[in-house]
Amino acid sequence: MTATLPRETSGDDAIPAAVRRAEPIVWRNPHRGCAASVLAASAFSKADMRGAEARWRRFDPLLAKLFAGTQDGRIDSPLLPLPADLARRVLGGAPGSVWVKADHDLPVTGCIKARGGVYEVLTYAEALAGAAGLLRPGLSYAAFASGAFRDLFARHTIAVGSTGNLGFSVGVMGRALGFAVEVHMSHDAKAWKKQRLRELGARVVEYPGDYGRAVAAARDAFRDRADAHFVDDEDSVDLFLGYAAAALDLQRQLAAAGIAVDAAHPLYVYLPCGVGGAPGGVTFGLTLLFGDAVRPVFVEPVASPCMLVQLAAGLDRSVSVYEAGLDNRTAADGLAVASASLLIARTVGALIDAVVTVPDADLFAWLKALWTGAGMRLEPSAASGFAAVGGFVGGAEPADLAAATHVVWTTGGAHLPDAEFEAALAHA
Repeated sequence: MTATLPRETSGDDAIPAAVRRAEPIVWRNPHRGCAASVLAASAFSKADMRGAEARWRRFDPLLAKLFAGTQDGRIDSPLLPLPADLARRVLGGAPGSVWVKADHDLPVTGCIKARGGVYEVLTYAEALAGAAGLLRPGLSYAAFASGAFRDLFARHTIAVGSTGNLGFSVGVMGRALGFAVEVHMSHDAKAWKKQRLRELGARVVEYPGDYGRAVAAARDAFRDRADAHFVDDEDSVDLFLGYAAAALDLQRQLAAAGIAVDAAHPLYVYLPCGVGGAPGGVTFGLTLLFGDAVRPVFVEPVASPCMLVQLAAGLDRSVSVYEAGLDNRTAADGLAVASASLLIARTVGALIDAVVTVPDADLFAWLKALWTGAGMRLEPSAASGFAAVGGFVGGAEPADLAAATHVVWTTGGAHLPDAEFEAALAHA
């Protein structure tokens, strides 16, 4: 399940030929810079991440009241050691330990998108409540679930463009507070994801074409509505900061496990990438905490490497995978994105260590291996990180790996219907 992949390390900003041929590749980012310098030039800071963390904690009482699966209102997942036999297979014989940040089993939504989608809904609700004079000193935010708060929220709509998981995260939180919710999706998004949104009471709007068209149409429809909020997956600061706060959770868990992260003990984090919001936010947060000791590796399907294409081509304009001759067709529906977020590419592009592209067949193979070997129920997109590790470490210097920790960040799967999961297993 681990291929020998071509490596392109040139500073040339041309899209690599292997990418255009839809072949797996490890693209070592020639634009990576010193973490301190990149962060110093950023529009965002550690104070922004800490502010997001503080907002999460204000809403702990509300989340604990609404969702029984949370631990004291925290939306977080465990950090799990991968069984030794699987770790050896993942690493392809290279040294190091492998851990799993298990957002495939995240409370409330069973996917990483809760960290951004739920957070943005809460941010909007807090802003509305403040403007309406409903906030007062000492107020428990559990009050957001009842009375005048719900009456206020019922007069407003939250909309989002999504391939499924972000829409579900926005929908679950929005409907729990009484908002009207619209989710704009491409016609080829998974039918079961559309159905679960309708069961929540959300309105699903379908479009011909891909995810990007659905987002653009929704953005236009809600541009001037004072009674509505559009969650813009391509350009949302709130989504970005909600994801960034997840770095604090991982920092706490690494410390509890006795895992050092410093120049002598690098941390490689493998992050499935669609439009880029979730991996971009996590990358930014981890870099704020660990500097150059963290090595973020983005993982994309060979048919949809939108972040690789964008970074390779430059940041002057948005560049799609279609321009590279690719079709954006992949079983990893959460990663089937033609154009990366320019906000994310410009904010964290110089912090990404590498981008690894993987074929769909590897996603299914690792999905089955993780299920049979560790009992992890993953969507194909969530298995992509495991498919990337072996090829990536195969080209690393041994000294870089001897004391390294590898964290594969899973992104969805716990809520996958049985029939869908069994069909995915059958593909392996």
